[in-house]
Amino acid sequence: MISTCPLPHLRRRTKRQVADINKALTIAVKTGKVLFGANNALKSAKTGKVRLIVVASNCPEVIQKGIRYHCELSKVPLFLYKGASLELGRACGKPFLVSALSIRDPGDSEILNLVAGRNV
Repeated sequence: MISTCPLPHLRRRTKRQVADINKALTIAVKTGKVLFGANNALKSAKTGKVRLIVVASNCPEVIQKGIRYHCELSKVPLFLYKGASLELGRACGKPFLVSALSIRDPGDSEILNLVAGRNV
């Protein structure tokens, strides 16, 4: 069997990190306060009353730029989720697409520690 990645241990770590982020998102949705939707994320970025904003990779560029701009102004951390909106919704335990979400209170989740070094 031929491996496509020259360093397979790096690929495993990335999958593990993605699994940790997915698990932390699930816990944050169940135990914390989370707002779903790009419009809510944009409003939250403008007010700065959230702890973290997560945006899916296939969120429209215009919306991403607006959220990113207001996050920089209000100093709210922004995390670009590598999966599409369907995968982000699945990670949150929701049966619908989630293009962006705002975490007001992470609850028992360690999501803020996991994405601290990965700011966009």
